[in-house]
Amino acid sequence: MATIIYTHTDEAPLLATYSFLPIVQAYAAQAGVDVETRDISLAGRILAQFGLADDALGELGALARTPEANIIKLPNISASVPQLKAAVKELQSQGFDVPDYPESPSTDEEREIRATYDKVKGSAVNPVLRQGNSDRRAPASVKSYAKAHPHRMGAWTSDSRTNVATMGQHDFFSNEKSVVIGADDTLTIKHLAADGTETVLKDGIKVLAGEVVDGTFMDVAALRRFLTEQIARAKAEDVLFSVHLKATMMKVSDPIIFGHVVQAFFPTLFEQYGEQLAAAGISPNDGLGGLLGAAAALPEGEAIKAAVDTGLAEGPRMAMVDSDKGITNLHVPSDVIIDASMPAMIRTSGHMWGPDGNEEDTLAVIPDSSYAGVYQTVIDDCRAHGAFDPATMGSVSNVGLMAQAAEEYGSHDKTFEVPAAGKVQVVDAAGEVLIEHDVQPGDIWRACQTKDAPIRDWVKLAVTRARASGTPAVFWLDENRAHDAQLIAKVKEYLPEHDTDGLTIEIMAPAEATAYSLERIRRGEDTISVTGNVLRDYNTDLFPILELGTSAKMLSVVPLMNGGGLFETGAGGSAPKHVQQLVKENYLRWDSLGEFFALVPAFELYAEQAGRPGAKVLADTLDRATGTLLNEDKSPTRRVGGIDNRGSHFYLALYWAQELANQSDDAELAAVFKPLADTLAAAEDTIVAELNGVQGSPVDIGGYFRPDDEKASAVMRPSKTLNEAIASLG
Repeated sequence: MATIIYTHTDEAPLLATYSFLPIVQAYAAQAGVDVETRDISLAGRILAQFGLADDALGELGALARTPEANIIKLPNISASVPQLKAAVKELQSQGFDVPDYPESPSTDEEREIRATYDKVKGSAVNPVLRQGNSDRRAPASVKSYAKAHPHRMGAWTSDSRTNVATMGQHDFFSNEKSVVIGADDTLTIKHLAADGTETVLKDGIKVLAGEVVDGTFMDVAALRRFLTEQIARAKAEDVLFSVHLKATMMKVSDPIIFGHVVQAFFPTLFEQYGEQLAAAGISPNDGLGGLLGAAAALPEGEAIKAAVDTGLAEGPRMAMVDSDKGITNLHVPSDVIIDASMPAMIRTSGHMWGPDGNEEDTLAVIPDSSYAGVYQTVIDDCRAHGAFDPATMGSVSNVGLMAQAAEEYGSHDKTFEVPAAGKVQVVDAAGEVLIEHDVQPGDIWRACQTKDAPIRDWVKLAVTRARASGTPAVFWLDENRAHDAQLIAKVKEYLPEHDTDGLTIEIMAPAEATAYSLERIRRGEDTISVTGNVLRDYNTDLFPILELGTSAKMLSVVPLMNGGGLFETGAGGSAPKHVQQLVKENYLRWDSLGEFFALVPAFELYAEQAGRPGAKVLADTLDRATGTLLNEDKSPTRRVGGIDNRGSHFYLALYWAQELANQSDDAELAAVFKPLADTLAAAEDTIVAELNGVQGSPVDIGGYFRPDDEKASAVMRPSKTLNEAIASLG
């Protein structure tokens, strides 16, 4: 039986679900549409790993491989180690028997526990559900609204000193080797130490004919030299120092790189107290905040804090996450995530916040050079031509290669910190060495896989979108990168399988593709960026944040390779701040537009799957209601006093009921919704007063990672009048 699955996730999107889902389920039921939930939150996934909850993610992963799939996926926490530890602590406080996360496992039991938690860390959800490639673009209604009501953009000047610093050599980009697998096989990754010791790092890696397999490493000695140079450069140029990584998604490599940045910024601290910190299990990978918190219990705690203060005073001024609270760029690895932090910096005149709370030019350190040039190109463009104008600028949509854990985000279980000098090899079942690197202790080595079928589907989707939109499509691939060279060959092989007559389809290196797209943007022209998995993530934040002010307003459709659909609802990068504001002020500024947009194609798909025309009526009327919501400016405001997330849900319910009451495609539905539309319109002032009247005071939702359902529902549904009106549908 056809069902729409609405996922129960984390943070602000989860809180919004308590308010919005009852409306969706009540309206959908009138058209015979079933909307169910599955818990794929971080807390739910932890409990499932230890047999304390159903494995909803596994269930949905299986569903995503079938034509019956119809899944609405809200943003998840991609857990860093500090977030994972905090979630475990909260679950334990709620009475769940889950073990502590072992930072440095020393027994078989601890290693097994660590391996179990590793399944939950980072981007654990997306590779399971994304059994198709990504089609992400701004809906016409959102683009029109942005042009009519342009968001604020910081001014740029030609003398801006903001720049990107990247290694350019001895990094993942420059060390990459890539092969195409000739026949189905099983691979092994092994480490051969200089003394002859052989260690299997990963075996049983199944690969298919035509699959692209890559191996590369970050030379950590070169990384440390680079970081030391950039810290000195930031001080010499008198700009803020900042580092931009993906420590949540790249859950093995980037936290280690982050730890090296912490050590490079505080060399004296680690020279003097490194042994004591290590002995106490305190890792720089967890950030300065974790280090200071844990070190306070050590005998040297005061001296360690003093050494940190000295390092901050003597080094360049550091970019801040929260100047008022003294939270620096290096406090928490998940606080400054490149795909959100770099667009926000570019939108704000190339500035970040300094220790004094003022905006200043910044040296943005992005160690690996694979995509750093994208951001430098945008910065150079703004320096030369000024800020972009949302009222006139074009759009850059995205077709992203991500199906079946394609590319870097699929590499978590194939990323290793090298234990000793020697070689890392990728070997096939016959013992032939496919990839080999000479490595030193501490180097970060990783492999990733990209299957052939997703690449074929990606090329097809790019041509389909170019044809449907009449827009040039550019494959962002660099012939000088080993992996990209293999993909370029496949793109050139598969493009002739499709009708490309009259279409503009190009292949350009990322920096060149950026410049091409920016030139078109400034002329008000649109471009499709056709990218791999990581660039998909970067571009679907970079361009929407510049164009729309947020990436949460994007339509994100994943046509699944076996049929069915996955509909994603936008990014969750600022969700933690939203939750903090709700708990403090009973005000949730999360914007659910992404959820509204995702429901439209989900209802359309349900109409096809179940043969229920009423579902198509729900889709059409919801689409029009969302347009009205935007035109009437009923999206959440940022501060107490305006309508928040709950208020926007009321107005959507009102406009949707009115559209359903006035449509002529289904007289029965119109008759059902006419009384509700009248009731909501008549009670508008009362409902808004009830919703806004609760603002301003702290609330208890019973937990951050696993809220108490009754408490959270009470907080998120404070209007008795609205609740009764929705319940009247039966």
